[in-house]
Amino acid sequence: MVKSGGGDSTLTVMVAFAANLAVAVAKSFAAVVSGSASMVAEAAHSWADAGNEVFLLIATRRSTRKADRRRPLGYGREAYVWSLLAAVGLFVVGAAVSIWHGVTELLHGEQGAEDYRIAYVVLAIAFVLEGVSWLQAIRQLRSDARAFDSDVLRYAFETSDPTVRAVFAEDSAALIGIVIAFGGILLHQLTGDVVWDAVGSILVGLLLAVVAVVLINRNRIFLTGEGGPPRLQQALSERLASFPEVAGVRFLRPEFIGPKQIFVIASVDLVGDAVESSVARTLRMLEHRFEDSAPEIIEVVLTVSEPDEAGTEPW
Repeated sequence: MVKSGGGDSTLTVMVAFAANLAVAVAKSFAAVVSGSASMVAEAAHSWADAGNEVFLLIATRRSTRKADRRRPLGYGREAYVWSLLAAVGLFVVGAAVSIWHGVTELLHGEQGAEDYRIAYVVLAIAFVLEGVSWLQAIRQLRSDARAFDSDVLRYAFETSDPTVRAVFAEDSAALIGIVIAFGGILLHQLTGDVVWDAVGSILVGLLLAVVAVVLINRNRIFLTGEGGPPRLQQALSERLASFPEVAGVRFLRPEFIGPKQIFVIASVDLVGDAVESSVARTLRMLEHRFEDSAPEIIEVVLTVSEPDEAGTEPW
């Protein structure tokens, strides 16, 4: 039985998409009018983010499809595939274009008649819109982190939901990038040297590259079988051991098969010395009870531990 969700993540991604699309159009206009290299980098950044939200919406939609005969554990891992593509897009479109344009401006840029006022106005508007999207991501992260007794930053890095992590990371990078672009344009205006504007573009590109690499790596880890932090494994083991029929948990291996979706394999000692047919019924009953104990637990497979496993560590 696969429990589906994703409503909060969809709202977070939709808010981010609307904000990034509006910001991308405004920054593109400002880039053309002002002639600022930093503003060009920011425009590329926002267009990359807007395109990425499309991938994240696809990720949310496809990963919440119900399980069927072909996929008995559901389609949860599709979220990591599409989120990985979004992270690669951020690296290629956002980071590479920003760095390339900055280097080109640094080597061949010429002083022109820049319109600094329009650049400052657009950056201010962009900061407000990106801030709204960032606050929505923070709101969802704080709610989820509270349920798992974690702080927001730690949960943002560890969460199995790649869409909210991507929005939080991209919006955080966007806010920092706006500050960098503002600094580059301001120094360009004060000194008359186009180098500062070009450096701002390069720094924005490097920032996006770092964020993209982090997101790519997190999606890679979940695609290849993330078991979650030790405290999650400990909590699951303690919950299973709390059932009166369980004398001890000898082995437990959780694995994320989608956002907030966990598949658990465990080996347990049962209370008493029941016959084989009774043991099988007890294990099936425990599996269903364990699955019903938390919405994140999608499916459980339990076995009886071998006699020589007694006394071994649970993982």
